[in-house]
Order: sequence, then C-alpha cells, then structure tokens
Amino acid sequence: MALKVSPEFQARVDAGEISRADAGRFEAFVDRCNRELMTHPVITNNEYCKWFAQGGLNRDDVRHMVVQFSVFSNLFLIAQLHKVINSGSLEAMRSSKEILANEIGVIFNAQTGKPKADGDHDREGDPDIVSVEGSVDGGTFRFRAAHFEWLLRLGEKLGLGFDDMGKRRHGTPATLFFCDELSRIYGSDDPSTAEGASFAVENWAAAGFWKQLVAGLEDFKKREQPDLPLAFFTWHDRIEEQHADHVMDELEEAFFAEGFDEDRFIQGGRDMLRGVEAYWVGQNEERIARHFGAKVATA
Repeated sequence: MALKVSPEFQARVDAGEISRADAGRFEAFVDRCNRELMTHPVITNNEYCKWFAQGGLNRDDVRHMVVQFSVFSNLFLIAQLHKVINSGSLEAMRSSKEILANEIGVIFNAQTGKPKADGDHDREGDPDIVSVEGSVDGGTFRFRAAHFEWLLRLGEKLGLGFDDMGKRRHGTPATLFFCDELSRIYGSDDPSTAEGASFAVENWAAAGFWKQLVAGLEDFKKREQPDLPLAFFTWHDRIEEQHADHVMDELEEAFFAEGFDEDRFIQGGRDMLRGVEAYWVGQNEERIARHFGAKVATA
C-alpha cells in the first residue's frame, strides 16, 4: 500500500501553484515515508489480527479483545484532548475537536437534506445508522452515540459490565504502554512529531485491521452469539475507508506547513508505530499464553 502523489497535487504543479523544486522535495519525502513508515510490520503483517480474522474464536478470546479495546477507546480521549490543546493552528485544533467531540457522542451533521424516518429519531446514537460523514459543527449530542457506550453494549452481550471495561486497571502492560505513547507522541506539543504520529495512526487504521476484527467477530456471532452488536467495529471500518482518501492531502498540508521538520515527523511516526505494535503483540502473546493455560498479568 505504497503512497503516491495525488493527481490533484500534480495538477497544481503543472499549473505553477507549486514549484518543481518543492514538488521534488515532497515526492522525495513521500518516498521516505514509504520506506521508513509504510513498511512497518504492524501495517503490513499484523499477526494477531491475521489470527483473529481466521475465526474459530472462543468467548474468552472475544472478551479479552473487547476489554483491551475498551481501555484503548477510553484512554484515547486523553490523547485526543492533548492533541486539541497542543494544536499548532486554529484549523488543526478544530480538526482535532471533530474527533474528540465525535468520540464522546456528537453525531456528524451530514446535511443530506433527507428527512429522518420516525424510527431513526428514536435510534439516534445507534452506530448502525449514524453518519460517517459531515462535521460535529451543528451535530447532535447523544449519550448513546459515545463510542465507549457502543462498546459497552457489545460487552453486555459477553457478560461484561461497566466496571469490567475501559479503566486503566483493566489494561495489560502492553495496552497501557500504547495508550501512554498515544498521549506522549500523538498528543505532542511539537507539531512535526504529532503530525508524524497522526500519519502513523491513520495508515495503521487504514491497513485493514478493522476488517480483520469484523471477520472474526462475525464468525463468532454466527456460531455463538447471534445478538452480538458489531456496529462499533463496522462503523469504524466505514469511516477509515473514508479517511484513507485524505491521507495524501494531510501529508501535503503537514509538509508545506511553516516550521515543518521532516526528521521529527519520521521519528514521531516510528515511535507511534512501535506503540501500536506493542499493543497488538501484547494481545497476541496473551492469547497464546491463554490457549496454553498460562496467564498474563494486568498492570
């Protein structure tokens, strides 16, 4: 999944809006991102997610994944708030607020102009029907639309309650390392470092792990839990497909921003991918230990 300069970028070069020299520097930077970030194994070869997608999961497998994901989902709010606070511009702050507000329950205002069906008003906040497009500006807040609450409704079907999910005490050391690295790097007050981490997170998310988790969960649902609500995962899969279309636009914007430092961007991306990898390696080691009767301690 190597990145390529977009046709729109090339058109701007041809029109003289971007100099050939600047275009050459950007193309060299894209090549560097492909070599040093896009080849990372957590993007190209996630062993845990490959195993998960094969199906055949037992209830403990699914419960453990859901609990660890709930810790990540909840603690991500801290990292995203740091990103808002440390934004380098008003535009960047607003972009970060879009994510944070949506995470806590502000539904995207898609402005489709289509009237809602009567049943939709009652289900506002249900990830099966909420939009993956639009802006939180003018959107409606619903407690039920908070992403963590979507996970709670899934966990309920697995025998998990509010006190079983989302807290630091529920995280394994690998999960907590990942969450803390998100706050430190993704939420960094250095714009180039934070942009590198954002780039890493976006490309990890767009690499297909959502589809792999959905495949394993759908198999489990079919075999053992027909009423298991999977919309948290299917919704995120849909939104990441949309985000993937904007990766190059965001990379271009970061590169040409005043004060951009290419080396700090790359280092931020590397460090963030190391944190992401730790999370999935921890999951993989835990499932191997569990299947062989051992136990991985939580922090």
